[in-house]
Amino acid sequence: MTEHPILPSRNEDAGFFGTLTTCPLRERRSTEVWALASNLIAAAIKANSVEDLAGVRDFLDSRMGRHFADEVIGALQSGTPDSESAIKVSIAKWQGWRISVQTQRLEGIPAGLPYLTGWVQYFAAAAAQGESA
Repeated sequence: MTEHPILPSRNEDAGFFGTLTTCPLRERRSTEVWALASNLIAAAIKANSVEDLAGVRDFLDSRMGRHFADEVIGALQSGTPDSESAIKVSIAKWQGWRISVQTQRLEGIPAGLPYLTGWVQYFAAAAAQGESA
């Protein structure tokens, strides 16, 4: 796995970071789980720019990041042995889903993209425009 520069959370009280912090099943500190999730997501979506990495951070900091954290926690509760495995299972699940036509209409994310890729690209585009999505 290629190590990407990790952008720290800007929303430690909510999103992925805040949700995982409350999970007693994680075997690593929240900052370590954040770094692991950031690297695994960046690799899964083939992040190759500063904007892509900002998109990963902003995705994890968002409401969608909280939903992703819920998936990770669900995997841990279902017996996945550790945080890394739970994140990988969740990435595979989210990449298996597709952006719907309704989401395309509402958010402008192209229908048919893998769900995780689409949402990270949505936040990357906002970062490139200097916006907070």
